[in-house]
Amino acid sequence: MRDADVDLWMGHYTSPMKDVVQHLRWILLAADDRVEEKIKWETPTFSYRGDIASFYPQGSMAAVLVFHKAGLLPVTFPGLEPAPRDGRVMRIISIAEAEDRRDTIEDIVRAWIAWRNGAGSAVSLTMADAGVTPRG
Repeated sequence: MRDADVDLWMGHYTSPMKDVVQHLRWILLAADDRVEEKIKWETPTFSYRGDIASFYPQGSMAAVLVFHKAGLLPVTFPGLEPAPRDGRVMRIISIAEAEDRRDTIEDIVRAWIAWRNGAGSAVSLTMADAGVTPRG
């Protein structure tokens, strides 16, 4: 579900990767109608019963998408780099690459939703688990 605060954030975002980040935003939101977005940790964050992914906004050579707990999912996905606390990172350098990886991104979102509705429903996800420290 699209959020006005994220629209505002995107309007002020000045990275050379802005178009790629915007395209990835649409892919994430289109993956499932239950996905919500909000500004958390000063960046767009996508969630369904816990945070699925956030952008790392300082990337200037690639759009960096952090899947906070993808390491807990019962399946692995190509093109993800390990990150702390069960996280995984995907780096994308162009809209064309985002399109090439659309299926994987959608599969991650769908796997997250299925997991949170099934075996992962009892897993408590706290901000400490997310591997970041909130500001403010």
